[in-house]
Amino acid sequence: MGEFNLKDKVIIVTGGTGILGKAFIKGIVTAGGIVGVLGRNEAIANERVREVEALGGKAIALIADVLNEQEVIEAKNKVMDTFGRVDGLINGAGGNMPGGILQPDEDIFGLNMSGMRQVMDLNLWGTLIPTQVFGKAIAETGGGSIVNISSMAAQRAITKVLGYTMAKAAVDAYTKWFAVEAAARYQDKIRINAIAPGFFLTEQNRALLTEPDGSYTTRGNQVIKQTPFKRFGEPDELIGALVWLLGDTSRFVTGTVVNVDGGFSVFSGV
Repeated sequence: MGEFNLKDKVIIVTGGTGILGKAFIKGIVTAGGIVGVLGRNEAIANERVREVEALGGKAIALIADVLNEQEVIEAKNKVMDTFGRVDGLINGAGGNMPGGILQPDEDIFGLNMSGMRQVMDLNLWGTLIPTQVFGKAIAETGGGSIVNISSMAAQRAITKVLGYTMAKAAVDAYTKWFAVEAAARYQDKIRINAIAPGFFLTEQNRALLTEPDGSYTTRGNQVIKQTPFKRFGEPDELIGALVWLLGDTSRFVTGTVVNVDGGFSVFSGV
């Protein structure tokens, strides 16, 4: 991969037990990196470690809830005890929940506030807390890069998903804020950027976008119609941008949001 590699860099992946997290992990290992698989499901985290080892790589399972600061600190301590440093962080934990989606029979003035808060907590605080913990370790052990996961919902109004939309818009704002504040204190030692995926099928959105037989729902067809490539993204299509942002070739890049969306964000519909 030439200069586009992560050789021996220790990269933490929150949400490492999910579909996109699995792709992130494989991409990091293929690029020569070492992975900390952070998630709540111990069995799946250990499975990810075995998959990495089967590829000849190194990985460690980190069982933690990204909303529990003490658990995240303990995960960081385990990484430091094992590898002695942290070089990068992917804030991949997030997604939607049924309570955060405006249902067809609900009025916009009758929102499920508890559900909205849950989605906002997971996506915003689930990004901020790991950044506070692992970001400090990055700054103290040589520097590195943080990659947040944004969404098209932060850029365009997407119906139904209000909690997710607000949270991802906040993640974009936090990415820019942190980039400026970190540079003022650590110069170019620590960078932060975000990737905004287009529409990729995950555990959280599959039922919204596809029928049980695999055909598209009405909403799924609307997405395809608005995507110039006329398909959903494949998880491994996020890897190029991810490896670039984590690696040294992007060392003058901070505070940006990179769209990986098949053209969704730029298509006017005509």
